Amino acid sequence: MKKEDVSGLTGLFSGSIANILDFLLIHKGFDYSKTEIAENAGVGYKTLFDNWDKLERYGLVKETRTIGRATLYTINLDSPIVKALKKLQQEIMFYDAEIVAQEQTEKVVILEMKGEKVKV
Repeated sequence: MKKEDVSGLTGLFSGSIANILDFLLIHKGFDYSKTEIAENAGVGYKTLFDNWDKLERYGLVKETRTIGRATLYTINLDSPIVKALKKLQQEIMFYDAEIVAQEQTEKVVILEMKGEKVKV
């Protein structure tokens, strides 16, 4: 497993909604326009727009404020679904981090057995 594979929900689930939720959960407490969410989650604006109704229907996102013509949104931390996803995201990230740490330890042991100097 590569270090960049430790990513939370997108590590287990594929798809745009996982990317969007991962971004919003990692950056909870901040609000973003839909354009910023799409850019930072690595999805196209049309993809975000196509999935936005589902995010609102399940109460996963909420509107926070309006600045000029831009409406800002954040993850809805009061949602029981978001609470469960947040816990799942943390469990996935801890699991992935343990695998990365184990792989690094195994590499160090192998290099030491070969008599190579190891710098950690």
